[in-house]
Amino acid sequence: MLLSLTCPVQMMCSCAILYTMRRLKIIHFTAGESWAVSDNTTSLVPFNTLLNTLPLALSYLLYMLASMESVRGVNVPMYTTLRRTTVVFTMIVEYLLTRQKYSYNVVGSVALIVLGAFVAGARDLSFDSYGYAIVFIANITTAIYLATIARIGRSSGLNSFGLMWCNGIICGPVLLFWTYIRGDLENTFNFPHLYAPGFQAVILLSCVMAFFLNYSIFLNTTLNSALTQTMCGNLKDIFTIGLGWLIFGGLPFDALNIIGQLLGFVGSGSYAYCKLNGK
Repeated sequence: MLLSLTCPVQMMCSCAILYTMRRLKIIHFTAGESWAVSDNTTSLVPFNTLLNTLPLALSYLLYMLASMESVRGVNVPMYTTLRRTTVVFTMIVEYLLTRQKYSYNVVGSVALIVLGAFVAGARDLSFDSYGYAIVFIANITTAIYLATIARIGRSSGLNSFGLMWCNGIICGPVLLFWTYIRGDLENTFNFPHLYAPGFQAVILLSCVMAFFLNYSIFLNTTLNSALTQTMCGNLKDIFTIGLGWLIFGGLPFDALNIIGQLLGFVGSGSYAYCKLNGK
C-alpha cells in the first residue's frame, strides 16, 4: 500500500528539487543553455520539447507497473535470476531502436552474466508461468525505458536534469491518480503512523535517495548506453548480496549460488574491460 504511493511522492519531490535548483540557477535543463535566454522564457522546458519526451514517460509508466507486479509473481532468488536477463533484452531493444551492434567480447560478457544468474538460481527453478511472464515483461519494459532515455537524450537536447523534469511532471500526476483509483491514497491517509517524525524522516530520506539514484541512471544512460546501465545494475546486485552476507549473515552456504555470483562478477568485469579498451 505505502510502496505504491512512495513512487509518485518521490517523483514529485524530485520535481520540487529540480525546480528549486533551476530557479536558483544551480542547474540547466538543456545542453549549452544560457541564463540570459532561459530567464526570458515563461516555462522551464518548451512545450514541444515536453511532447517529444512522451515516449520516455510512457515507457517509464509501463516499466513501473510491470516491475511492481513482477515482485509478487515469483520468489526472491528466482526474481533476481530472471531480472538479470534484462541485459539480453536491452541489447535486442537497442538494436531494434538504434541498430546498435556489439562486439563478440561484449556479447560473451553478457552471456557469462546470464549463465551466472541461472547457476545462482538453479535450486529455485520452480516454474510459475504467470510469474515468469510478468518478470520477462518487466525485463522488456526496463530495456525499452533505458533505450528510450538514451534516444530521447540525444534527440531532444535535454540533459539528465531536463529529462528527469519532463518525466516527473508527466508521470507524477498519472501515478498519483493511479494510487487514488486503487485506493492506496485513502489507505495512506488512514495509516496510524503517517505523521510520526520517524516515519516522515524515512520518507524524506527515501525521496532524496531516489533523486540521486534516478539522476545516476539518467546520467549513466545518456553518457554511455542503456546496456552499460543494465550491467551496472547487475554489478550492484552482486555487491548488495555480498554486503548482505557480511552484515546480516544467517544465510546458508550454497556452492551454486557462490559460483553463479562469481560468474556474474567476472562477466561484469569483462564488460567494463571491453568498454574501457573500446572492444
